Amino acid sequence: MLEGIIRESIGKKASKALRRDGYLLANIYAKGIDNINAAFKSNEFIKAVRRKERLVFDIKVDGKEMPVIIQEYQKDPVTNQLLHVDLRVVQPDVVAKYLVPVKTEGIPKGIKNKGVLIFSKKRLLVKCAGKDLPDSFTLDVTDLDVGDSILIRDIKPVDGVTIMHADNVSVVGVIKAK
Repeated sequence: MLEGIIRESIGKKASKALRRDGYLLANIYAKGIDNINAAFKSNEFIKAVRRKERLVFDIKVDGKEMPVIIQEYQKDPVTNQLLHVDLRVVQPDVVAKYLVPVKTEGIPKGIKNKGVLIFSKKRLLVKCAGKDLPDSFTLDVTDLDVGDSILIRDIKPVDGVTIMHADNVSVVGVIKAK
């Protein structure tokens, strides 16, 4: 389990000092919960995120364990180093909006016809309770030829989960290579 500390000061000077010591700054929030300003060891956070098998993972801050998802993160544009992360607490019975990743399986037949697989949406905005949150949407792309795409309406619905995009929005497709 990933353990973090609470930041006493959220000023610029204290933030720079924490980053210099190898910490990643984080905000933890949810509906009905006070925001928590925390910091995690940067290397430990990256290892924990790469190791996780589900979208939701557990953290421990100030003796409290919380299931969270990564809502947003910021990287340095030059060094590509992780600077800040927003973590959202997943509450089992509270309906909220989440971003769920899209994964593909199979090789499109359009690849043989000089096509390229393009992701229009890497993550889909869904509205559901925390207990119904899917880990990902897996799409089978083996039947896609050049010019074909999978739309939001082609995704099988999951009980208790509403996709917040329009039905005619493309998720993945195969286009002709230039």
